[in-house]
Amino acid sequence: MTRIAAVHGVLPEHRYEQHEITDALAAMGAVGEGRRELLDRLHAASTVRGRRLAMPLERYAALSGFGEANDSFITVALELGERALAEALDQAGLRPRDVDLLISTSVTGIAVPSVEARLATRLGLRADVKRVPVFGLGCVAGAAGIARLHDYLEGRPADVAVLLSVELCSLTLQRTDASAANLVAGALFGDGAAAVVAVGRDHPSRRPDDGPVVVATRSRLYPDTERLLGWDIGDGGFRILLGGELPGLVRRHLGPEVRAFLADHDLKLQDVTAWVCHPGGPKVLDALRESLDLPAQALELTWRSLAEVGNLSSASVLHILRDTLALRPPLAGTPGLLLAMGPGFCSELVLIRW
Repeated sequence: MTRIAAVHGVLPEHRYEQHEITDALAAMGAVGEGRRELLDRLHAASTVRGRRLAMPLERYAALSGFGEANDSFITVALELGERALAEALDQAGLRPRDVDLLISTSVTGIAVPSVEARLATRLGLRADVKRVPVFGLGCVAGAAGIARLHDYLEGRPADVAVLLSVELCSLTLQRTDASAANLVAGALFGDGAAAVVAVGRDHPSRRPDDGPVVVATRSRLYPDTERLLGWDIGDGGFRILLGGELPGLVRRHLGPEVRAFLADHDLKLQDVTAWVCHPGGPKVLDALRESLDLPAQALELTWRSLAEVGNLSSASVLHILRDTLALRPPLAGTPGLLLAMGPGFCSELVLIRW
């Protein structure tokens, strides 16, 4: 089985209270005349108290367009990515040259060469390191990335595989888009990065207490949902698609999906000792809790992450995994479930044994 040897999350230095971001968006003209009350209401309903941003707040109004925003993405992504990877490897007791596979994911910027390629020399990765840059999975990519590390290590059990997520959602800001979807996104999303180091069952550094193991994974695409979540990409960059039907979709599908997955491993919902869930937003989290009949405290770390840093897209579930390991480690040998949802519309489930 794949063992998760380390998880490390990082955030940009620029932190702002939610009301400061609300005021800045209003000053930039993110809402039309007479709609400030709507902006205030959406930001309050998000339950987000503060967020970290890639740049100082005052610089966003001066961005000239997608090109400048994407240049900023590359600069900050390399800084955060380097920190996340270096710290995660150090925590795992491994060196950059030990890495055999590096998967990088982001849905908030584009880089060619990709972020992990630009970091290879800076970090000291081997010239023959296998690289898989991923774009398009969005919020689900943290969970899906761990699942793909597991797939790889099942076939190469002596290897080291690493996942890097860097999401700078603030740089996708559409200042002239007053749609409900854009306003909701402006209330929820923050910036951050995370790295996960995993080792196969035969890796020589593996010790019994190195971290949780991945038992199994499941991916699921839901038909006729392509326009519920994602981007429309135009001259101004990334314009968000965020359908109001998402909570209903979660209520209909996620409960049966999770129950069937657990049943395949002779488990029930009540057997799971930790739920590591992506914080899609308050309505999605309420739907998730209802569909799985979870007690309120089961998602406490997810709600706390949403309040403190916002939705970090693919990096969020990795930050919550880190917090679970550090703050609420379950009893050894018990099952946990890591899950996220994203564009497609899709879900990814990862069964873990602590």
